[in-house]
Amino acid sequence: MSADRAAERHAAPAGAAEIKQCCARLYESELVTRLLGDSLHPGGARLTERLGDVLLLTPESTVLDVACGRGASALLLAQRFGCSVVGVDLSARNLEGATAEAAGLGLAHRVRFERGDAERLPIDNRSIDAIMCECAFCTFPDKPLAAHEFWRVLKPGGRVALSDITRAPDLPAEELSDLMAWVACLADARPASAYGQWLTDAGFTDSAIEQHDDALEEMIRTIGLRLLATEVLAGLKKIDLNGIDLPAAKRLARQAMAAVTGKRLGYAIVCANKPYATELLGSGDDGYR
Repeated sequence: MSADRAAERHAAPAGAAEIKQCCARLYESELVTRLLGDSLHPGGARLTERLGDVLLLTPESTVLDVACGRGASALLLAQRFGCSVVGVDLSARNLEGATAEAAGLGLAHRVRFERGDAERLPIDNRSIDAIMCECAFCTFPDKPLAAHEFWRVLKPGGRVALSDITRAPDLPAEELSDLMAWVACLADARPASAYGQWLTDAGFTDSAIEQHDDALEEMIRTIGLRLLATEVLAGLKKIDLNGIDLPAAKRLARQAMAAVTGKRLGYAIVCANKPYATELLGSGDDGYR
């Protein structure tokens, strides 16, 4: 790779740092806890277990959970599959809570958490057997660089599995920004095929897609019900809305549900393999850090 291409690869998009910090702060917030509960992604534990199955996890596997949030999925994988897990996230507050939870569950010997950026993973080359990234890849400002980081840290023969919000190719990005920004930083969601293409461009092979639109529909329905409960509690002076516009939030929830049932928004798992013969693909394990 030339010096110019390397510099281009490392150049962060405008406002990238602000976007990342915004997302990290949002997932720390009391509002997100109130609306999403313990699971910060569609499908909850059911889809996390499905990702573990897709990744072919065993007790010998070392898994990287990128943008791990509060660590619920990392802990679930360790309990369900007996594997070792490293969780990486930007939020120090989330990681502190996740570390305490791991200790409380007696899993500190198999699950650890580190603060880090998906585009600059604090993980050694070829040290990970499998990578999971739930409902976060669409938030990364430099998705090609994140995909190359996944490639760098995976061992040859390793697998990566993403689960993420998808949008129909004909859904305008500006409409998605208005529609989904209230849930999380999801305005850059793409068609499922685009996620697969980023992995392919990084050197991964055998990209496959599973649709799980029902998981997103269930999540939005739950958010709508919790918004109603929040409105009742606010009316009883049991909670302080802190400037939250509940009518607007309910309107957007209705729009989101219409988009899902109309097949304009969805949710998918995208998985791919890192071949054993990586030297034949011309995509190096170094130079993206």
